[in-house]
This record gives sequence, C-alpha cells and structure tokens, in this order.
Amino acid sequence: MEKKVYIGLSLDVIHHGHINLINHAKKYGYLIVGLLTDSAIATNKKLPLLTFNQRKKILQSIHGVDKIVSQNKWNYSENILKYKPDIMVHGDDWKKNEDGQFLRKNAQSALNKIGAKLIEIPYTKNISSSIIHKRSFEQNQPSFRSGKYLERLIKSKKITRIIETHSPLSALIAENVFHINKNGNKAEFDGFWSSSLTDSTLKGKPDIEILDLNQRLLNINEIFDVTRKPLIMDIDTGGKLEHFSINCKIIERNSVSAIIMEDKTGLKKNSLFGNEVKQKQESIKNFCEKIITGKKLTKNMMIISRVESLILGKTISDAIRRAESYLEAGTDGIMIHSKSNNPKEIFQFSKKFKKLFPGVPLISVPSSYNQVKEQQLINEGFNVVIYANHMLRAAYPAMQKVALDILKNKRSYESDKNLLSIKKILNLIPGTK
Repeated sequence: MEKKVYIGLSLDVIHHGHINLINHAKKYGYLIVGLLTDSAIATNKKLPLLTFNQRKKILQSIHGVDKIVSQNKWNYSENILKYKPDIMVHGDDWKKNEDGQFLRKNAQSALNKIGAKLIEIPYTKNISSSIIHKRSFEQNQPSFRSGKYLERLIKSKKITRIIETHSPLSALIAENVFHINKNGNKAEFDGFWSSSLTDSTLKGKPDIEILDLNQRLLNINEIFDVTRKPLIMDIDTGGKLEHFSINCKIIERNSVSAIIMEDKTGLKKNSLFGNEVKQKQESIKNFCEKIITGKKLTKNMMIISRVESLILGKTISDAIRRAESYLEAGTDGIMIHSKSNNPKEIFQFSKKFKKLFPGVPLISVPSSYNQVKEQQLINEGFNVVIYANHMLRAAYPAMQKVALDILKNKRSYESDKNLLSIKKILNLIPGTK
C-alpha cells in the first residue's frame, strides 16, 4: 500500500524551492499538500498577495500533488493528527530560527503520536517568498498597500493591529518589532496610522488641520520609501466637499490603503476635548454626500467613517443611526470614538452594531480606555485596533529626560543607558552597512 506523505505550503509566490520540495516528497508516496489559509498565514507572517483560492488553483496544476487540504493553523499538528500521514517532509531551514524550532518540535510531537516519520531535506538556498518580496520592494513595487489587501487582512485576522508612525524612523521600528509568545505565535503590527495630531505636533503646530495635504503626504511617502506595510490616514473632517473630492484621488494615488474621516464640521478640535471646546457634528446628509463622492472617485482605497456621537455626549442610538446611514452611503467600516476612561459605552455600541452588521469592520482607538486588552476588543466584535499617538508620546519624555540629564551632569555619560546604541541604529537603517 502506497504511503501517505504530508507537506505544508503557503505558496504566496511560487518558486523553484517549492517545486524541489514537492518533487522530493512525491518520491515517498501519495502526496497530500496542506495549503495554509489566509488566516493561518496572517497569524505569523504578512498576508499573502494571492487569495487562498488563487493559490489553490496554482497548486492544482503542479505535477506530483495528489490531494490538497486546508491547513487552518500555522503549526502542522492539527492536520497531522487529522490526516495521519506516514511521512512528513520539510526543509531543514526550520532549525535555524526560534519560530521554526517551535514548529518542528510541535510537528514531531504529533508525528510521534501516530507513529509517523519526519524527513528533512536540504533547504533550497537563496530563494524564499520573503526574499522575493524584499526584491520587489527594492524595485519600488509596493505589494502590500492596496485597500483590497487591507480588507483581506482585516477579514483574515481576529484583530488587525495598527500603530501611529510619525516619521520613517518610527515606522522602521514599528515594522521590525515583534513578540513570539509561549505558543509560538508571532505578534506584530499589521500597518501604520498617519495621525494629524502627531504630524502637527512633530512640526510644533496645533492640531487644527493646519498642515496641508502635501505636507502630510510628503511624510507618508518618506515612510513608504523604507517600509512595506499598509497605512491608514487620519484626514480629520476631510474639509469642504469640493476639496475632499480632489484630495481623495491624490491620496489614493499615493498608495494610502484607507482614510478615516470624522463626522464633524467647522474648525477641527481634538476629539478628546469633547464638549470642553466648541465642536459641531456634521449633518448625516452632508456627511453621506462626502462618502458617496469619495467612493465614486476611488477604486482601491477604503473609506472609513469615524462616528463622534459619544465624544459629543450624544446617545448610543444616535451613533447607531449615523453608522447605519454611513454604511448605506457606501462607507467600508466604522470607527467609534470615545473619551471615556472605561469602555462601557464603546462596548454597548459594538454589541448593537455587530447584531445589525456582523460583517462590517469595526475600529477601536483605545487612547482613553487604555486598560482594555485586545482579546476583550475581539470578544466585543472589534476588528481593528489603532494605537493612535503612542510612538510620538513615547519619544517626547525620553528626549526631554536625556536633554535634562546632560544639563545636570555636564556630560552625556549618565544618559548612555537610556540611549539606542550607534550599532543598533546602523543595523536598523537599510543600506547603512
């Protein structure tokens, strides 16, 4: 009886390394390929450019593949125990890093339970999907910035994690930082937030929509020069309809994945002031007109509506009514904002909203109710969390402390422990070596 052989593939960008693995595995018997789903990949790597069905069609045409099954988890154990192969084949490259070692240990444990064998073959050198994506980036082909890609990312993950980046350096830090938990799952930021507050503050100007669009986009394009992740842009109220209709096209041409527009009118004031300052909510009719205009003019950029009802002391019902109208006008998602230091009203909104619109992306910005953990947001129906100003807020006290220490000590020696080393700076910036 022919032996069953199992391999797992993401198959985002097909290359000869995949063919080598398939050809080698096929020598041992009936080949089952576990094709990782978008959700499985998104837990530990960038979402693939091709959808699961597109990747499956490619795999179906490759000689040697006898059966294709979905692999719904990043690790292999679930499918090993389900399909009970006699042999699993994998490249020996997974011995070289912490994530791979965890996967290997996990797979070996499952194989031992069913009396199956692990065969490791030499890794095909100098080729991988990551290398191909890196080369694509170096050739200025931004693969991960379309609105459609961001929509897929939101659908594929339990929660999409976005962080404010106000400069190319802060974006490089956000792109490269990650944490691997005890289960081997990798946590990282999925994209960037371009904040009007932090962009203004960085230039020493008030947060009143004082920066023109070109200044904002110049900063974004400098971030895009050195990073690959999608970016969501805070456009405040979007300005006058006539200006908004022109700006939408400009923003989309600059590869911004999504814009978030708040339903207020008049001179912009930061939402966290609430009713302490004069702020006026836009009429539903006028705001919907903006949404309709923006959707007509853009093809590959998400337009997300930010509901300010709770900020201005209005009811949950008012917020729901506005969200429903904005969705009818064509908005791609709803951000509900609150200045309360607890999430009670936010969760009251999300409970009602998700009953009415279970498939619509719901966005949280927990700046004031920051004790809430991401799992709670997931449980309450949120799909995206934005950490909207934390990188800049972290930088300011650090710079202030170092400057004061130098003045006090008349030298910089005492500050060294609080500084990023020159070596780490050189390693962080691409092309420095």
